[in-house]
Amino acid sequence: MEPHPGARGRLERPEALARSVGSWSPVCTLALQKAGTGGTMGSRGLRLVLAGGLLLAFACGPVLGRVPRGLQEPLEQEWTKEPLLDYDERDGEKHEKPSPRRGEEATASPCFRCCDPGTPVYQAVPVPQINITILKGEKGDRGDRGLQGKYGKTGSAGARGHVGPKGQKGSMGAPGDRCKNHYAAFSVGRKKPLHSNDYYQTLIFDTEFVNLYGHFNMFTGRFYCYVPGIYFFSLNVHTWNQKETYLHIMKNAEEVVILYAQVSDRSIMQSQSLMLELRDQDEVWVRLFKGERENAIFSDEFDTYITFSGYLVKHAAEP
Repeated sequence: MEPHPGARGRLERPEALARSVGSWSPVCTLALQKAGTGGTMGSRGLRLVLAGGLLLAFACGPVLGRVPRGLQEPLEQEWTKEPLLDYDERDGEKHEKPSPRRGEEATASPCFRCCDPGTPVYQAVPVPQINITILKGEKGDRGDRGLQGKYGKTGSAGARGHVGPKGQKGSMGAPGDRCKNHYAAFSVGRKKPLHSNDYYQTLIFDTEFVNLYGHFNMFTGRFYCYVPGIYFFSLNVHTWNQKETYLHIMKNAEEVVILYAQVSDRSIMQSQSLMLELRDQDEVWVRLFKGERENAIFSDEFDTYITFSGYLVKHAAEP
């Protein structure tokens, strides 16, 4: 195994080192000369070399570190030609740094460490600043309004929400107007028979069943309307044997409906009913036809065969 080139350079120049040291001991000088010549020695010579090396390490070590200026530069050149590397560093170089091809020279690394002396310091180049307010123009006029876009599709109805909490009880409202109820009704009867004559006769009633507020006049035999609205009226009579029955329900001076029964051998009960819309002060009454024909209605003092009734169905002011 060959020694490192740098170590070989050290051993090839023992005389130069001896001259630079000055007064060396004879043992150190002899050990260096024998090591430089590389002659064959016995066991005694080997012991002498080892002893001289130990003395050189302890006694002459500080002196060997002082190299004359004339020899400093050649030694530095030899040492810098191929520096000593550890085995780990050599393996790293084998894997990391590829060997240069033939005809190519290895380029020196341009990298520097910040701790090395003489590292170039690069000054930061200032970034130019631009004044935006100079480049910004004036605000333009407002543009015209664009057309309305198309309506989107109607979305699906969402889920029904939860029932909210019950609200507080509200305050009592103001009292309303007094409810006005309107009533009108009557029901009368007659116990005396009546025969026709040369004139029309008003049917007068002598029995009063119901006469609310006195709207039916028993002396004139007429109902006077004081509550306008819709009324219902009903007339019931008993016919006379072998005589004709011929009456009219009148509204004011107008004939509205007729109650009629032909001549017959037996008497029967005959009735007529209707509804009328009356205004204030309208009159409703029953009239017997005049005596061109033998006309009569039957009744007696024991039973009531003739009745006339009416009542208000709906007031005119109600909706």
